[in-house]
Amino acid sequence: MHQEETDRVGETVFEGSRSFVVVAITDSGVGIPEENLPRIFEPFYTTKPAGEGTGLGLDICRRIVERHSGQITVQSVPGNTTVTVWLPTSYSQ
Repeated sequence: MHQEETDRVGETVFEGSRSFVVVAITDSGVGIPEENLPRIFEPFYTTKPAGEGTGLGLDICRRIVERHSGQITVQSVPGNTTVTVWLPTSYSQ
């Protein structure tokens, strides 16, 4: 599920016998430093000062997406961060 994700937004993407709807959100903020990217989905991980963030937002997002058999990815460089969500069009166990 890691092809050129931003080129597939809003499409139904087929991989093998499965199909996914892809949604990507991009912003032009400062970006996420490369050294922080591996940890952003960890519960309670935050770079904000004490009292300004719980570090649960992306962990909760990841859990919801995975509960629906999907995947969430983040690509970030200064000035451009994209969060891409892949959700299957049908549920299979």
